[in-house]
Amino acid sequence: MKTFIIRFSCVVAALSFAPPLSAMDPDKPNIVFVLADDLGFGDVGCYNSESRIPTPNLDRLATQGMRFTDAHSPCTVCTPTRYSLMTGQMAFRVPRGGTVFTGAGGPSLIAPDRLTLPQMLRDNGYSTACFGKWHIGMTFYDADGKPIHQGGLDAVKRIDYSRPIAGGPIDCGFEQFFGTACCPTTDWLYAYIDGKTVPNPPTRQLDQGPLPKHPYANDNRRGMVATDFDLEEVDMVFLKKSNEFLENHVSNSPDKPFFLFHSTQAVHLPSFPGRQFKGKTTSGPHGDFIFELDFVIGELLKTLERLGVADNTIFIFSSDNGPEVPTVYHMRNDYEHDGARPWRGVKRDNWEGGHRVPLIVRWPGKVKSGSTSDQIISLTDVMATIAAIIEVRLPNAAAEDSFNMLPVFLSQDEKSIRPYILQQGFGGKRYLAIRKGNWKYLAHKGSGGNRYESHRLLEKYRLPESAPDAPGQLYDLEADPGETNNVYYEHSAIVAELQSLLKESIDSGRSVPLRNR
Repeated sequence: MKTFIIRFSCVVAALSFAPPLSAMDPDKPNIVFVLADDLGFGDVGCYNSESRIPTPNLDRLATQGMRFTDAHSPCTVCTPTRYSLMTGQMAFRVPRGGTVFTGAGGPSLIAPDRLTLPQMLRDNGYSTACFGKWHIGMTFYDADGKPIHQGGLDAVKRIDYSRPIAGGPIDCGFEQFFGTACCPTTDWLYAYIDGKTVPNPPTRQLDQGPLPKHPYANDNRRGMVATDFDLEEVDMVFLKKSNEFLENHVSNSPDKPFFLFHSTQAVHLPSFPGRQFKGKTTSGPHGDFIFELDFVIGELLKTLERLGVADNTIFIFSSDNGPEVPTVYHMRNDYEHDGARPWRGVKRDNWEGGHRVPLIVRWPGKVKSGSTSDQIISLTDVMATIAAIIEVRLPNAAAEDSFNMLPVFLSQDEKSIRPYILQQGFGGKRYLAIRKGNWKYLAHKGSGGNRYESHRLLEKYRLPESAPDAPGQLYDLEADPGETNNVYYEHSAIVAELQSLLKESIDSGRSVPLRNR
């Protein structure tokens, strides 16, 4: 009963901030958001002139819209970033906000009373669909009806697949979902979820023998796999589902706007490009995988054009964090391609390479073609920006770290919208950073993620500490974009200012000022 009251109260609160459906603008834009996995800033041609991998569709997307050069994932790993994208709230503010789920792990990080991006859109007349990787947690049950909430092989074997799954996309505002609980080709559970069920449960343990063998392939857990789950064709399955949704929606509900969240497997390890993409680049299997991701973008754009809805669709592309350790190491050494270029750090690190990501926005007639923005922006800002686009007033108890970037999209404002930006390293609240202007303060020693001193692949990239005794790090990104010179002791006043600002944001539970009611 308590859960029902909470959920009902949330819906009433959300609807109180929404216009009545009868008064809705029939020309509200459709929205497609594509979130890549572990794609680095330097993996895309339009961000890296020295890239060895062709990305013609992403490059073309940038010429048709706005390319952000100072965009950031809220966290340096996937689960917290995905939470923050869906809620507009930094994940470290919630219990287990530094968690990365595997197997039957859960419950969802998204609380039942939390307003989400898809729920906001659904409440305002949008059809909402999610295809691909979820990875924000959900609840599987055993034969006795007890929640499992564990990673590992044994936990997956205990799942009763006749029972509906709780806390996934369908319970968070999406009307349709087809995808996976966690990382599609790395997890203990290799099976597709359709809505709240697994139509074809896994029946055998994964045999790694027939899978590709190369330096980018060694990331499979020996989990349980379903008979229809081909680890090399996952992204083609997700693409098929998204295209079918678009076609069915335009055919059956042409006057209703839609929100499509397409969440790829690419380019998370293992790098298993689909059969039609193998050997398509000169940069090995990971280069082929990035090329496949670019193909997915091209196909979604073609579908929008073919259906006649491209001109009224906002298309947003980004990544959940920086590139993975083995990927960066081997691509640098084998193909002279640097997915983190030009930044220091990789996935898990609080240095720029761990969270500065590509972000491209296309909105024909609204966003200026071929434009570039150096505004500091976070994926948390998506929720407030879309709320502004559809003219919804967000309540104060939602999207507490989400700033409205619509003026930037429309090239209406050159001044900085964000007073500062928060970053979360691997491990949650213990590894936070704050950036104000060119000054970046890391409230911890080291990377905030990877252990360079003991990591076989990263040891060669370990830099000498310029202030080894300092309890934190301060960098001037204008003078030192590579974060090589820790000036913690040289600028004590700036350190104190950023420490105070970080503490204020933690204590208040928000970085966005209270909204006028």
